[in-house]
Amino acid sequence: MSDAGAAPRKQEFEEVLDRSDQSVAAFEGHEKNFVDRLQHFLHGNPTMVPVIVLAISIIAFGFIAGDRFFSAFNLSLIMQQVSIIGILAAAQSLVILTAGIDLSVGANMVLASVIMGNLGVQMGLPTPVAIGIGFICGALAGMLNGFLVTKVRLPPFIVTLGTWNIFFALNLWLSGAQSIRSQDIDAQAPLLKFFGESINIGGAQFTFGSMLMVLIFAVLWYVLNRTAWGRHVYAVGDDKDAAELAGIRTSRTLVQVYALAGLVCGIAAWAAIGRVGSVSPQSFQEANLQSITAVVIGGISLFGGRGSIIGPLVGALIVGVFNSGLRLAGVDVLWQVFAIGWLTIIAVAMDQWIRKVSA
Repeated sequence: MSDAGAAPRKQEFEEVLDRSDQSVAAFEGHEKNFVDRLQHFLHGNPTMVPVIVLAISIIAFGFIAGDRFFSAFNLSLIMQQVSIIGILAAAQSLVILTAGIDLSVGANMVLASVIMGNLGVQMGLPTPVAIGIGFICGALAGMLNGFLVTKVRLPPFIVTLGTWNIFFALNLWLSGAQSIRSQDIDAQAPLLKFFGESINIGGAQFTFGSMLMVLIFAVLWYVLNRTAWGRHVYAVGDDKDAAELAGIRTSRTLVQVYALAGLVCGIAAWAAIGRVGSVSPQSFQEANLQSITAVVIGGISLFGGRGSIIGPLVGALIVGVFNSGLRLAGVDVLWQVFAIGWLTIIAVAMDQWIRKVSA
């Protein structure tokens, strides 16, 4: 090619590069608008979404229901009402952080409570022993889920849907479909109702069960944010293949997560006996879905690897505030469920929007 022909081509090429540089400079100089900045902020602080929703809900229902809503008794009652679902949401959060799901947490909890009741009341074993065996059974049930997910390589949804039915059937079989009455527990194993006891602080009745809920979230927050194992949990949920390449034993971590979730369900079983005052094999039928609702509203991504364990605690409180506020406002229970359903859908939509944040 002659020099005369190359010169125009060189000039044209340089002009194209110059326009490209100007376009890149213009793009880099583009300032993000308020929506973009909000999206980036929420992407880095996903827990702020439920916190903002909780604050707005409290203010709104304070105006609607008046002083009754802000009374110390009502606020402490909300804590009592969400304590069991909150503990189950903590267990559910561990699994969802690994991009899984556990539909059996409620049935696992009830199974552990039936075992505690049968051993402590019907068979007369020392109550601490009965409680300890209930904890072990809860952990083993969770470990079964983890084994089927990791070793047999079945989808978590299918595995836990199956064990949900298995645990429920075992509940009915072990209990004979009969409840253990409160009077029998008081006579044989009163320690089983420990978390139903309360203390009065400024007119507010705080049960030991609600305190236990807060303690569990605090412990799990420390484990997930201050230990190597917690970082492994997030890594597995974010990208399992990448976690394996980084040297993380993902299968062992998953089994441990499901076992820990099962142990938390066992602890919830003890608290549930105190909350209800009896042992019923057919109680907490909707606990599985309610725990998922609290997790989703709390900002933990269903895709795993993102979210704070504190979020589901806030999510459970949001559900409690909505139920309490709508009840005090005279709204029918049907519409309370309707409102929570829409709140869940909006929470999932927010999660999808936040995940699409631009780099």
